[in-house]
Amino acid sequence: MSIEIIEKYFPKLTIEQKEQFEALGHLYPEWNERINVISRKDIDNLYIHHILHSLGIAKVMSPKPETSFIDVGTGGGFPGIPLAILFPECNYYLIDRIGKKIRVAEEIARSIGLKNVTFRHCGVEEEKQTFDFVLSRAVMPLFDLVRLVRKNIKKEQKNALPNGVLCLKGGDLQAEIQPFKRTSLMFNLNEYFNEEFFKTKKVVYVQISK
Repeated sequence: MSIEIIEKYFPKLTIEQKEQFEALGHLYPEWNERINVISRKDIDNLYIHHILHSLGIAKVMSPKPETSFIDVGTGGGFPGIPLAILFPECNYYLIDRIGKKIRVAEEIARSIGLKNVTFRHCGVEEEKQTFDFVLSRAVMPLFDLVRLVRKNIKKEQKNALPNGVLCLKGGDLQAEIQPFKRTSLMFNLNEYFNEEFFKTKKVVYVQISK
C-alpha cells in the first residue's frame, strides 16, 4: 500500500505534501530496522494503520492557521507528523518519554523538511507549555490523560471546535467516555474511511474548559 491511499481520501494535496507522504514510505522502514518504533509485523501496513489513521483527526476538524497541538506519547511521530504535513500552517510539539523514539521522529521530520514541528524527550507531567489541542493515539485511558493534560490547554479559543483533547482509539469506549459524556464527542472513522481496519476505530474529543 502506498501514497495512493492518502490521495484517495485527501485529493487536494500539494506536490510537496505528496512528496513528503511518499518519503515516509521509505524512511519509516529504514529507521525501523535500527530502532523499533512500529511493530515489525505491522510496518507493511504503514500507510493505512499509521499514516491514514493519524489523518482521521483531519476528518473531524479543520484547524485554523497557527493552531497549536501537543502530541502526547508520539512514539515514532504519530499522529503528529502526518498532521503536520497536512496542515503546514499549524504548529506541532511532539513529546515521548522514550528518547530513541523521539530521535526517530525528529530525524524523519528533518529528512522531509517539516518546519512546523518541534520535539521534546519527556513525559507530559513535566511539560508546562499550553496548546489549543492535545493529541494522543492509544497512549493511556482517557480519564488519566485528561487529568494530566488539563494544565496544558489554552484558555483563548480560535477554532470552531473548542480547545480540548483529540484521541485516536479503538474498540468499545462507552465506559471510558462515561465521565465526559457532557463534554465529549465520538466519531467513527469507518464513516470516513472504507478499509476494514477502521471498522472499530474512533476519534474521541473531550472539551476542556478552564
